[in-house]
Amino acid sequence: MLSRRVVLLLAVAAAVSVANLYYCQPLLELMGRAVNAPASAMGALAMLGQAGYGVGMMLIVPLGDMLERKRLIVSLCVLVAGFLALMGLAPTLPLMMAASFAIGVTTCAPQLILPYAATLATPQTRGRIVGTITSGLLIGILLSRTVSGLVGEHAGYRAVYLGAAGLMLALALLLFVSLAPQRPAKPLRYIELIESIWRLSRTQPVLRHHTLLGALTFAGFGAFWTTLSFHLATPPLHSGGDIAGLYGLIGVAGALVAPLVGRLADQGNRGRTNLISICICAAAFALFALLGNSLMGIALGVLLLDIGVQGNHVTNQALLYSLEASLHSRLNALYMTGYFIGGAAGSALATAAFVRAGWLGVCAVGFGLSIAALIVYLNPPR
Repeated sequence: MLSRRVVLLLAVAAAVSVANLYYCQPLLELMGRAVNAPASAMGALAMLGQAGYGVGMMLIVPLGDMLERKRLIVSLCVLVAGFLALMGLAPTLPLMMAASFAIGVTTCAPQLILPYAATLATPQTRGRIVGTITSGLLIGILLSRTVSGLVGEHAGYRAVYLGAAGLMLALALLLFVSLAPQRPAKPLRYIELIESIWRLSRTQPVLRHHTLLGALTFAGFGAFWTTLSFHLATPPLHSGGDIAGLYGLIGVAGALVAPLVGRLADQGNRGRTNLISICICAAAFALFALLGNSLMGIALGVLLLDIGVQGNHVTNQALLYSLEASLHSRLNALYMTGYFIGGAAGSALATAAFVRAGWLGVCAVGFGLSIAALIVYLNPPR
């Protein structure tokens, strides 16, 4: 049984950890100027972080079904602190790219925190607890942009990463003294673990279906945030990374829907929340296309996009965590691998679209991804 205090701690830990992936997004234009790199190269920097996260999902998160989870979570917090420091000190673009990928690989503690909590939760509270921790994740994603945008504009991007490294070391210590150990129900050898992952991917059509839904909506999310700072720097907006970061504050309102969606999932309303969430994502990109040259129009679209992506994500995860507890880390690994591969693909597509067709090209990519998710939803596994 999880106390409210522990659930809150885990939500905060998830927020602080996942933020590492997103500090760069409002700073891409600023970082590019520092190393004399074009927008296409800086888009690749963001994509490498997402791709690294996918690798961590597949190769490290499954270890939660094999090793003691608390120790694994704390170890990852210490490792990512080192790579954040490397990013803060990196003098060249290639070293930045290597650091970005390594940060992605080791920023997978939140995806061990979720099964840690879900395993201890009762069936009646699992959706709510998953929703609460996922709220922490989204708040971390959004506020990371606000913090990095503001700090980066006034103290430089290196201060952002060096500060984040210190924060992760402090978090590692707090988790070490606060969490109880959680050993796997059925220890496996690593080769058996990896083999079982591929077996699950072949034998679980519902898992594949919801992973694709998550990947497509998160691809749209990544498409928007990767290109926002470039769009804001163009006429008629002429805004910097601090403004891009402030949009994160608006999106925090979207995080408030996660516990509500979790409760709806506990009540068996999963299909409905998937459909509504995907439609909200599509509406967000339509709004970006119509009002994308207005700061207020972008703000309204950010609110819709965050609500839609979050609602779809929590619904998918609540379904996965209703399955066998001994599989939670592996199911989460498969889902989140697909999810962040989607994010990386969305970043790459949007960067290419922005270079060739500007902001409307990015909006077309995001809207098309939402329509693809709707088509997938309307063709469930049989």
